[in-house]
Amino acid sequence: MKAATAYVNLHALQHNLEQVKAQAPNSKVMAIVKANGYGHGLDQIAEHATSADAFGVARVEEAIRLRASGVVKPILLLEGFYAAQDLPVLAANNLQTAVHCEEQLAALEQAELDSPLVVWLKIDSGMHRLGVNPDQYQEFVTRLEACPNVAKPLRFMSHFGYADELDKNITNEQTELFLSLTRDCEGERSIAASSGILAWPNSHLDWVRAGIIMYGVSSIGDKPAHEFGFKPLMTLKSPLIAVRDVKKGDSVGYSGTWTSERDTKVGVIAIGYGDGYPRTAPYGTPVLVNGRRVPMAGRVSMDMMTVDLGPDATDQVGDLATLWGDGLPAEEVASHVGTIAYELVTKLTSRVEVEYIK
Repeated sequence: MKAATAYVNLHALQHNLEQVKAQAPNSKVMAIVKANGYGHGLDQIAEHATSADAFGVARVEEAIRLRASGVVKPILLLEGFYAAQDLPVLAANNLQTAVHCEEQLAALEQAELDSPLVVWLKIDSGMHRLGVNPDQYQEFVTRLEACPNVAKPLRFMSHFGYADELDKNITNEQTELFLSLTRDCEGERSIAASSGILAWPNSHLDWVRAGIIMYGVSSIGDKPAHEFGFKPLMTLKSPLIAVRDVKKGDSVGYSGTWTSERDTKVGVIAIGYGDGYPRTAPYGTPVLVNGRRVPMAGRVSMDMMTVDLGPDATDQVGDLATLWGDGLPAEEVASHVGTIAYELVTKLTSRVEVEYIK
């Protein structure tokens, strides 16, 4: 009997990429595989995302690993390079880079490279995290176009800060600013990530960047991915290792944070915060056992958690519980915990076995 296992459905990956292309039919698709493929496995996701036109990562180490695994499609460093000594590595591995600050621009101008790099100028259109300010735009364009280390034409990108909040107009304002600044450019443009793909079609442009939605998790909190036609890749399961009778008034787990209000049966599941399940999950967080939702009861331990199966439960040791995935959206679990599903899937630890359904 295996303990915590994440089942990753690679058929769903192909389906989701088809859905992205249906949402943005005139755009190329960059599959974002940073953070170990959002916890799903970098190499496996890249190998099976065959319809993607390029890949996006956050760290140069992720890009090198993709190249070592045989990926030949374009790879973009979404945050750019961190130090000037990274530039020869980028050139040797044919990696593309974002440029978002003066330090990166100066390093490019001073470098001696064997071949020019494809560069995406990252513009701060309103999120105020990374990117050149609009009043710096023309200076950066002029210097990058004059730099022999930069392949021509220059490309352009930005990032939304509020795209998951559909009632706010700032996403339209960011799009309009980005389009206005780049209206005379020759190079390709990208601003839409998952929420842009789902909700802001005027932002699709030349490239869309499919992140969390490619994994079948919605980036728009109050609407799960299946309502957009996407399927979850990851279903996290673990078995019941005990079913116990608990009397009314009995407390369960550390510090007795949950006390039963009735005679009931409690199931003990072999998963805990040592596997990456959030310790902060409160009473009532749903778990799927034999097709029905039951509430978590008591504090999550390092290796175990408990659920209230109900007084008439017939569940047995060995039955599998679904923590999130098929039948129980990760978005729903995350809303109980007070986080986002991105954090759930990326924080699983190495002791969770990953099994790929091909």
